[in-house]
Amino acid sequence: MLRLLCALFPILLAASLAGAEPLHGISMHGTPALAPDFKHFPYVNPDVKKGGRISYGVVGTFDSLNPFIIKGFRTTARGMWDPEYGNFVIEPLMMRSKNEPFTMYGLIAETAEWDDARTYIQFNLNPKAHWSDGKPITAEDVMFSFELMRDKGRPVFANRMKLVDKMEKVGERSIKFTFKKEADREFPLLLALSPIFPKHATKVEGFDQTSLTPPVGSGPYLVKQVKPGEKIVYKRDPNYWGKDLPSKIGLDNYDEVSVEYFFQENSLFEAFKKGEIDIYPEGSPARWKRSYDFPAVASGDVIKDVFVPKLPANMYGMVFNSRRQVFADQKVRKALVLAFDFEWLNKNLFENSYARTQSFWQNSTLSSFEVKASPLELEYLGDAAGKLPAEILAGTYKLPITDGSGRDRKVLKQAFDLFKQAGYRIDGNRMVGADGAPLSFEIMTQNLEQEKIALAYQRNLSALGIAVRIRTVDDAQYQARSSSFDFDMIMKTFAASLSPGLEQKNRWGSQSREVEGSENFAGVASPAIDGMIQRILAAKTQDEFQAAVRAYDRLLISGYYLVPLYHKREQWVARLKHVGHPETLPLYGVYLPSWWDERAQQDQ
Repeated sequence: MLRLLCALFPILLAASLAGAEPLHGISMHGTPALAPDFKHFPYVNPDVKKGGRISYGVVGTFDSLNPFIIKGFRTTARGMWDPEYGNFVIEPLMMRSKNEPFTMYGLIAETAEWDDARTYIQFNLNPKAHWSDGKPITAEDVMFSFELMRDKGRPVFANRMKLVDKMEKVGERSIKFTFKKEADREFPLLLALSPIFPKHATKVEGFDQTSLTPPVGSGPYLVKQVKPGEKIVYKRDPNYWGKDLPSKIGLDNYDEVSVEYFFQENSLFEAFKKGEIDIYPEGSPARWKRSYDFPAVASGDVIKDVFVPKLPANMYGMVFNSRRQVFADQKVRKALVLAFDFEWLNKNLFENSYARTQSFWQNSTLSSFEVKASPLELEYLGDAAGKLPAEILAGTYKLPITDGSGRDRKVLKQAFDLFKQAGYRIDGNRMVGADGAPLSFEIMTQNLEQEKIALAYQRNLSALGIAVRIRTVDDAQYQARSSSFDFDMIMKTFAASLSPGLEQKNRWGSQSREVEGSENFAGVASPAIDGMIQRILAAKTQDEFQAAVRAYDRLLISGYYLVPLYHKREQWVARLKHVGHPETLPLYGVYLPSWWDERAQQDQ
């Protein structure tokens, strides 16, 4: 036996030193859906001819081309690093599939290697990868990029290196990251999503200041024109290195892309009607039903498309800033949630087009809505389960359905009883606290639709003697005040996915409560929530992951950190007829980088 072990030892040692096999893709749970020899993503048209142009329109302004720093990242020009339009200039190490919950495929990093415990990841660079100035992308560029983000990047990027124990170059074109024990199973995928910059063409000094100087990147486009606050135009890089990669086939199909900025949504819509903007994602049910009666629709020059993705509904709500004393008491927040008359709003403003959002992952298997807590959930919740309302654990909790009058006495009585428990009373026509101070606060809005919602809520609360002020500000001020938590209540959308992970720390984790630029707008600091985020990140199986997210959903719902508003299952997009799109819709819904200009198909 000893002789056999001695004979096997060199073989076992060699195997351990050999490391993991290079992988064409990495997935959060399970294995990638596409084989190593896949030719293209299933939601693109691989035969599309590239050419033509597209003009997008957005409401707001921009004063920077750098979305990776705190200063001005909410007013950075769209397209530089953009989940909706695509990463035109700066690219990540790997490409995320839009047809799987969280899977990455080769891009700058052709392959990756990791162990089963995910204690490290090694990225092996594509030898063909080069910058727009023709110089190759090197391991030194990758290491420089992570150090740059550590020192100058906004928190979502800067914090990543805190979990890296060692970063080292391996061979000619590989970089290995060995993790600290605090790193979770999602962490290596987040590294794969990180932006990469050219060391030779990036100035470290002043990187954390806003700039309108076009950077050298590795992406499919170059910056052609910049009109600050008005317009940015990108042109195709004819020497883009990645155009034939399986993860890039059928994408980035225009020769020129422009993004034009408008002060108001109505101005943007009018520009679309005139044919100045090519695509208009519609968010207003009233406009979708009533306003598409202009000549271009009748003639067929404008086409209305309806798409149904398989994503959970986003959580759109009016967020309480619990850092403010007025919202520090959970009973007060719950009372304010109950007092909102969704039925009146939906009927009078939105033609009953919306459904009330009851969960942070509604319409998916991750939602706790109408689902009883499983034994595994209860195990994960531990002592926190005893503090949750029974109906939330039973899956029977629902927001109240009013009579649609705007002043449903029964529902308002429930809210008033909670205010009384929190020490409030009616003095004359005002709701006042134990100190006699009136209950009042301000809702900050950024457009007409938000203002209409706030006005409806103001009327609801006036019946309880609560004074609500409404302040509508321009986009720049809204983003600045949001980033610094300078508000009482704001309206925000929290994008839902089938693979929630580290971004939840940035939204609801204690560590982000006082970090300017984070998305913890509500000011949440809860050990139970922190612990459940860790459960989500540590999940190894789909069952563990689902149980952790559902338990987390119950904690967020019971905290009453926002007034949940509404959602629709469909995505509405109006487009000029020369804009084409693939027949196959990915899991995540509309994916604009896969669309194309039909005129280019005819010209070639």
